[in-house]
Amino acid sequence: MEIKVAKSAGFCWGVKRAVNIAVNSIGKTAKTYCLGELIHNRREIERLQRLGMEFIEDMEKLEPGNTVVIRSHGVDPKVLDFLKRKGLSVVDTTCPFVKDVHDKVIKLEKEGYPVLILGNPNHPEVIGIAGHVKKNPMIVSSLKELEELPNFPKLGVVCQTTLNMNFFKEAISILSLKVKELKVYNTICKATSVRQKEARELAKSVDVMLIVGGRNSSNTTKLYQISKSVNERSYHIESKEEVSKSWFVGARSVGITAGASTPQWVIKEVIDYIKDLCKGGEISGRGICKTSGRELQTS
Repeated sequence: MEIKVAKSAGFCWGVKRAVNIAVNSIGKTAKTYCLGELIHNRREIERLQRLGMEFIEDMEKLEPGNTVVIRSHGVDPKVLDFLKRKGLSVVDTTCPFVKDVHDKVIKLEKEGYPVLILGNPNHPEVIGIAGHVKKNPMIVSSLKELEELPNFPKLGVVCQTTLNMNFFKEAISILSLKVKELKVYNTICKATSVRQKEARELAKSVDVMLIVGGRNSSNTTKLYQISKSVNERSYHIESKEEVSKSWFVGARSVGITAGASTPQWVIKEVIDYIKDLCKGGEISGRGICKTSGRELQTS
């Protein structure tokens, strides 16, 4: 069995930065909280809990003097103001690329453009971006919604940093026919674009494709959708425990990619498990997969 691991699999720069900042904040005050999930990966959240971080949703429960970590997805500026007024030590891990989207919607609004955000309206990143727009922004997540929009004299557009690039292209094509003066910022993170392109190419070249990451992770879900569109034998898993031996019947190669919020140690567990599985239950004894060029040969 040949195992190929995507070069881009696992933590992106912004997530790695957020986790490192969050870990360093633990223990500096009596309690360290994170407002919502720092990143969308259950296994990593469980690890942070073991290190002493508590995750809460209700800001009213926070006590002055405690530390509160702002998730990598960012928040509405009104949330930051509330936390600071309450006397909390705020540690902001918002991804700089997400902050850049905040700056762009503020700029668009100052220039007089109504703002449209392409993305999932229920995703914390999109909620945070929308919070930076004074007048209610439009949030659109499907081509059908775009088709139903009226014509506009002018419109400013940004998007969720993990948006599917193909969706973005189709969305802008539709809007270009509806808007007289259209100003578009492609705010899809470069790491997202690279990851999606790589997932598509890898899925085409292997018999079975595994996408590792949280089911609540937007970017992992998009990787799965992309892989599934070109390889029917694509599976979204959160951990090695979900891997089924039946998936590999007759397969000679397996590809593995992972979302931006999936830690390397989770990916390694999956790789080791498949190596073990393909040896008929025998441990290969080679330990960590050799990752020369991040492409593995285990047959």
